[in-house]
Amino acid sequence: MSSISVPRRRVKPGSVVLHAVLIVASVTMVVPFIWMMVNSFKTQTQLLTDPLSLVPKPWTVFSYVTAWTTVPFGHAYINSLYICALVVIGTLITASMAGYGFARIRFRGDRSLFVLFLATQMIPAQVTLVPFYLLMSKFGWVDSHLSLIIPTMLVNPFAVFLMRQFVLSLPRELEEAALIDGCSRWSTFWLVILPNLKPGLAALAIISALNVWNSFLFPLVLLNSPDKFTVPLMLTSFQGQYGQMNYGLVMAASAISTVPMLIAFVVGQRKIIDSMANSGLGGR
Repeated sequence: MSSISVPRRRVKPGSVVLHAVLIVASVTMVVPFIWMMVNSFKTQTQLLTDPLSLVPKPWTVFSYVTAWTTVPFGHAYINSLYICALVVIGTLITASMAGYGFARIRFRGDRSLFVLFLATQMIPAQVTLVPFYLLMSKFGWVDSHLSLIIPTMLVNPFAVFLMRQFVLSLPRELEEAALIDGCSRWSTFWLVILPNLKPGLAALAIISALNVWNSFLFPLVLLNSPDKFTVPLMLTSFQGQYGQMNYGLVMAASAISTVPMLIAFVVGQRKIIDSMANSGLGGR
């Protein structure tokens, strides 16, 4: 019997170079995080005498216990968690409705309004900080979580754009069938469109949660009371108190604030990539 030869797949030099660059970039990004995690388990003595060592001698969780009990990290976690939850839920509702409106409902000036809405993303947040603070002051929302929740869930151009792209990828026959069956525009959105947006909604939820959890500038300006601080603000106040005294505490506090969102991103990264590809943002 003659053996069947399987053609070998040629490896392109460009592909090898690309993968090598990606590996180097990945290692460059991961190493500082690993170094932070390792140092958070070291004693203060070892940190000062051998900061580059990758093996704590001995392993200790003293920095974590001290970081958690010295400042009210638990309360800041609760603040960040419920702010994230409300913003994510509100953003999913408002962005999906606005995205559906821009994708399917035709009215005079709809394209111009959409382009103008997207153009607001080109304005740096720092530029709007002072007028935004004055507006929140008029509402009486300074030093209140409302200033971080309501505006964020109502105005998110990227979220609206992402939802619009997803709606455009859905076949119009679904809506036409629903309208023939007697569904109103509102019923069509809730019963037909929204269930088909689940991949995009999942990705948007993760992206919104990451942005809200890591938000620092606006909470720094708008919040004054320590009992209303979010995790990034609490971490900053902790660094100001211990940054020159105990580096282990600072790294343990940084790990505490980073790990939850890192887990969320690792769990949801596939949904983010798939949603970008399906919505046309992946260069397809």
